[in-house]
Amino acid sequence: MIRSIGEIRRDPLSFLNRMYSQFGDVVQFPIPDPPTYLVSHPETARRVLVGNARAYGKRTIQYTTLSLVTGEGLLTADTDEWRGQRRRLQPAFHHSTLEQIADHVRTSSDRLLTRWSTNDDAVFDIDEAMMHLALEVVGKSLFGADLSGDAARLAQATVEALDIVVKKARSPLSPPLRVPTPANVALRSAVANLDSSVDAMLAERASRPRGPGEPPRDMLDLLLAADDEGRTMSRDEVRNQIITFIVAGHETVASALTWAWQLLEMHPDALSRVRAEATPFVGSGGPQFADLARLPYTAAVIDEVLRLYPPAWLITRRSHQDDVLDGVEMKRGSLIIVSPWLVQRHPSLWERPNQFIPERFLDHAGQRRRDVINGPGYIPFGAGPRLCIGRDMALVEAILVLACIAPKVELTAVGPTPVAMPLVTIRPRGGLPMRLKVKRVP
Repeated sequence: MIRSIGEIRRDPLSFLNRMYSQFGDVVQFPIPDPPTYLVSHPETARRVLVGNARAYGKRTIQYTTLSLVTGEGLLTADTDEWRGQRRRLQPAFHHSTLEQIADHVRTSSDRLLTRWSTNDDAVFDIDEAMMHLALEVVGKSLFGADLSGDAARLAQATVEALDIVVKKARSPLSPPLRVPTPANVALRSAVANLDSSVDAMLAERASRPRGPGEPPRDMLDLLLAADDEGRTMSRDEVRNQIITFIVAGHETVASALTWAWQLLEMHPDALSRVRAEATPFVGSGGPQFADLARLPYTAAVIDEVLRLYPPAWLITRRSHQDDVLDGVEMKRGSLIIVSPWLVQRHPSLWERPNQFIPERFLDHAGQRRRDVINGPGYIPFGAGPRLCIGRDMALVEAILVLACIAPKVELTAVGPTPVAMPLVTIRPRGGLPMRLKVKRVP
């Protein structure tokens, strides 16, 4: 482990791959406190996340460090606090919310295409563009907030904050936040930028409160309303949930879309199929929510991108009781590491696991294979009771963004193939520069 510290910090994906290749499906690291294990077999991962999920909690260094940015929101809260939060927020992801996403995607995609068209045949950072687009969509969908003017500042604040917390998680001896190191000062500044957006949202919502008997309009209304027991959330509790969804709700989708454009550029036949599927909707301004069933190949592309480049590439759990995983005894208090990066490339379930093959998610009739999406080896959004609450929203958004933009642009890679950089999500090191030409379509 001491010899590997440099590799762990520089290229953790290669380190995890090497550990699996050398030692197999269960690896115990030489860390005495807590005993730490990497489990990579799909069925073993499923026991941790689904079959015996009650025996595992989220009180790990990964989520504790992330809470420096998000607070104890839905993503980082441990089991008891999480249950109440989940019940309160679940209605925000009702079917009606998903239906509205199409309008937000179309608006934000059109805005992006307009910006690109003013500098035709120029080089743009696709990673940055997808961050801004996803931020606009999550702002409108969940909080009724127009973040288009603030997207650059918020995206930068998110990136800076997450970069720093990842470094802290990889360096357990780093000084606490109260010590004014350069990293801590930068983190506090980034979090202050995010907090200012929360204040603006709350002030705007206070200026147009709900009328008597009016149902909640979005997640923000749910956060501000009293629960079934008459309890209202404090300002800090509301803040933690908003920042959780600003950060997690756009960073993950943006990561998936960035890698989707990279893989489509590398596989012209796949890009042609996405365009062929989406072109019939160009005349009406882009697909609606009801058109998703007519975009099975585009959906399969997103499914395959999430398999190869799962945004949440690392899931950690702390065991609350003794357990046995793949024949290995795990004592209470052990740290269990599950990496979707490894699970979703496991050769026991995936043929040619490192290749981009969207067709693996389609049946003989060309429709999405639900058995694969819901199978044990596919966990881009986690699994079990702590399955990501925004999974359906993220999938709808990503599919519709591809369908709105693909028929209207030509993309050409600039520079070498990007290297995957695993931070909170997997992003391309140095961004994803591409030369873009916006096509004129009838």
